[in-house]
Amino acid sequence: MSARELVVLGTASQVPTRQRNHNGYVLRWDGDGILFDPGEGTQRQMLRAGVAANHLNRICVTHFHGDHCLGLPGVVQRINLDRVPHPVTVHFPASGRHFYERLRYASAYRETAKIEAGPVDGDGVAAVTPAYTLEARRLNHPVDAYGYRLVEPDGRRMLPGRLARAGIAGPDISRLQREGSLRGVRLEEMSEPRRGQRVAFIMDTGLCEGVYALAEEADLLVIESTFLGTETALAVEYGHLTAAQAAGVAVAAGVRHLVLTHFSQRYPDPADFAREAREAGYAGPLTVATDLGRVPVPPRR
Repeated sequence: MSARELVVLGTASQVPTRQRNHNGYVLRWDGDGILFDPGEGTQRQMLRAGVAANHLNRICVTHFHGDHCLGLPGVVQRINLDRVPHPVTVHFPASGRHFYERLRYASAYRETAKIEAGPVDGDGVAAVTPAYTLEARRLNHPVDAYGYRLVEPDGRRMLPGRLARAGIAGPDISRLQREGSLRGVRLEEMSEPRRGQRVAFIMDTGLCEGVYALAEEADLLVIESTFLGTETALAVEYGHLTAAQAAGVAVAAGVRHLVLTHFSQRYPDPADFAREAREAGYAGPLTVATDLGRVPVPPRR
């Protein structure tokens, strides 16, 4: 796994349809794979999408409604069946730990892999790796729910013209990056700041502060749009978003690429969600997610 892309495994809310599996999303991030909200059928969708169990390093569960977690037992058991050699951490709302334990041991199987629990209990950093920081923010839903945000550290982009003029080439470039200076030449002189990429994942929620904090300046925002605007009252009642609200968040947050998903079975035409998002003012790249679709993370600015 070397690309940075979103692999969509399922896009249905509450119940699957003939065209839509329950939720499931894999973010491929260089050598890592993060599975978000494995609903029923996720293991089979992974097979169809070419995502192997050993591609996964983390599983992030936003909340413990069935369409977001009932695929966890199968995925965990597949990780063990395939003897995945590295640890896999499962992040989930801490208040739902009893649900996690039940899903983790839903049936008998032989444990051969290391599955680590990563309960989330409040806003903040859920994990730090050299490649990214995983943040969590509380959302607004009838049960405890969290959204997740992956943030790549800022770095520096080397400037070939300046390097050539300074006579720095080959292994000396790596040395300059490691040590910060070389033969009196500073790294800052040979490079420019490079903003790290950001990906946000927001499922079941009404509008709240956490939604905007997660979405802020995201290169890719994956966000639920369960309803269309004609059912705004239902969205508010059940703690969900409309396509117009999701688009409004993207506009306010300066999102580069908006991905709408988690659709109610009442809407057969995905084009309605795109149309409503455009009417709400979002003019950037827009994807209405489809099962087994792939969405690249936008190139750096």
